[in-house]
Amino acid sequence: MCGRYASSADTEWLEEVYEIDEVADPLPGPRYNIAPTDPVVAVVERAPKDAPAQVVRKLVELRWGLVPSWSRDPKGAARMINARFETLDSKPAFRRPLAVRRCLLPADGFYEWYAAEGDAELPAKRRPPKQPFFIHPADGTPLAMAGLYEFWKSPAGEWLSTCTIITTTAADAVGHIHERMPMTVRPDRWDAWLDPQRTEGALDLLDVPGAALEAYAVSRLVSTVGNDGPELIEPLAES
Repeated sequence: MCGRYASSADTEWLEEVYEIDEVADPLPGPRYNIAPTDPVVAVVERAPKDAPAQVVRKLVELRWGLVPSWSRDPKGAARMINARFETLDSKPAFRRPLAVRRCLLPADGFYEWYAAEGDAELPAKRRPPKQPFFIHPADGTPLAMAGLYEFWKSPAGEWLSTCTIITTTAADAVGHIHERMPMTVRPDRWDAWLDPQRTEGALDLLDVPGAALEAYAVSRLVSTVGNDGPELIEPLAES
């Protein structure tokens, strides 16, 4: 799964790189410890109701943890922060967003926690804390994580916009840390992935970064949701 990630790029940079037409206000600021149900920055394309052919690319705020449009309430959002690639087109919660509501979630990288092989054999009380790792592109470029988004309307008439990150089996480069990882979309496929008028073939646009990623141990401070700051993605000093 992908349960925490960092996204520190400023709005001006995102506007240029993703060729944004419109920026929502306000947007979440740079974050280094994004957790489930937090607000996140996303790239989407929407067509105005009065001009369905004029698609607009927007930078918007979404809440991480998908709430299907037919849900009675948003309480289950934290359980839907990830959408498994293998069952995307068969799960009712993801089928409609996959067809018309796809998004990109800019990220510096993501975190996973690793337990040493011998730790599992120890009693729970004696196991050392799992070691967090920061996983990111080796060349320093950001990730464009593949996501889906949805709109949910409360009984009071208030709208909630939420999203989920698509995951798959981890590539060898990070598979020894965790068995799942986010999928991404290459820049030359962003237009097709975001296009709400493209209702078929979206799964063929997804990519697994694989060997392009590197992982290193970071401070256990990231394990506490309230901690934030660039020091969280700094490599752990070797003793």
